[in-house]
Amino acid sequence: MEVGLFSSKGKKLKDINLESSVFGIKANIGVVHQVVKAQMAGARSGTASTKTRAEVRGGGRKPWKQKGTGRARAGSIRSPLWKGGGTVFGPTPRDYSQKVPKKIRKLALRSIFSAKAQSDSLVIVDKFDLDKPATKEAAKVLLKLVGNEKVTVVVMADDINAIKSLRNLRRARVLSTSQINSYDLVDCAKLVMTKGAMDRVTEVLAIAKR
Repeated sequence: MEVGLFSSKGKKLKDINLESSVFGIKANIGVVHQVVKAQMAGARSGTASTKTRAEVRGGGRKPWKQKGTGRARAGSIRSPLWKGGGTVFGPTPRDYSQKVPKKIRKLALRSIFSAKAQSDSLVIVDKFDLDKPATKEAAKVLLKLVGNEKVTVVVMADDINAIKSLRNLRRARVLSTSQINSYDLVDCAKLVMTKGAMDRVTEVLAIAKR
């Protein structure tokens, strides 16, 4: 599969070939859903907590005698039926994380990259060409490449100028190759990658031909 390689000024330089095992497979939507759902679950703090009737302070004395008052019998003022009482089946601290095999996570990434490439939502840029951090210049580059679309940008970890320039843009999310994850790749209209980042992703995710 071929895509265009663009300069930071939005000019097409040439066509490049993409690794078919990374950018040319049939997307497995079920696996992508599983991985994204697990990632979102793992981001939950799981700290919500309520007290049962045994944990609420007070309520040790029977509020009135069992019989003869004409009122319903009651054993504690901390019953769940009372104001200020305990909670029945309320949330308690828990771990929401889900285990996902490494092979499944890699398949999800390959599926997302392939879907982006096949829907013309993948843009490869040679490099951002920034001598120093400059948010305005980075915004101009993205405007030429993808317009005003919500975009995720993947660069090499040592491309500090690009990372610092892109991280403050409202409709852009920047990731280094070591931070790539399914949720951030799915949650964008366009995916922009530098040539170096694309090569690194291909190196990690490509399936060796036997």
